[in-house]
Amino acid sequence: MSPFRKNVAPGAERYASWEAAGLRWLAQAHGARVVEVLEVGPTHLDLRRLEPAAPTPAHAEALGRGLARTHAAGAPAFGAGPPGWEGDGWLGPTSEPLPLVLGSWDTWGSFLAAARIAPHVRLGRDRGSLTADDAVVLDRFTEVVAGGALDTGDPPARLHGDLWAGNVVWTPEGAVLIDPAAHGGHREADLAMLALFGCPDLGRVLAGYEEVAPLVEGWRDRVALHQVHPLLLHAVLFGGAYAGQAVRAAARYL
Repeated sequence: MSPFRKNVAPGAERYASWEAAGLRWLAQAHGARVVEVLEVGPTHLDLRRLEPAAPTPAHAEALGRGLARTHAAGAPAFGAGPPGWEGDGWLGPTSEPLPLVLGSWDTWGSFLAAARIAPHVRLGRDRGSLTADDAVVLDRFTEVVAGGALDTGDPPARLHGDLWAGNVVWTPEGAVLIDPAAHGGHREADLAMLALFGCPDLGRVLAGYEEVAPLVEGWRDRVALHQVHPLLLHAVLFGGAYAGQAVRAAARYL
């Protein structure tokens, strides 16, 4: 079977290398299945071609168990990128990649505030996606998060980083992850992203996850917390109702 070639838009040549580094790092965890990288070029990424199939309950549970093992493989710090990667990464389409700030933070709250929320609030203001009132709420949210009030004590997890349902390909052998923005973060973030845009049999995915690594009490109340960043990202890229959704999610924690 011929490889699947993913072409990178002009001006985003490092995106292919960034994605390949993330796929390889995730694969090293021996957890959730990850699409195999065959070749990385300056303007393309060749991947093992996948055969889509309908998801099954057993495959959903296996995905949850695999994600738990991937997360448990850990990362050197909150905000850390794949080993050997230098500089920031990217998130979003290759035609308009947004910067994914990488670095090293000791706590999850300080990382989320400085590297995820604040940069996208600035972008949202600059692009007119956020109103002045939106920014006031989000700035307050950033302060609360940075202060550590919402930290759970979880260590840095090895995250897929963009785990919406479209980046899970169901095959006859089970779920395979594609298109990551891999970094060290809070393990609940990947699960909240799955919930944001709908994932087949999410209940079984979560049940499989908790078989391997039970979540900290109150995690359901924190789902919206972890959805603020992806909603902000979508507000910056696509506008529409995403800004309002991000603000409402943030306001729950003020």
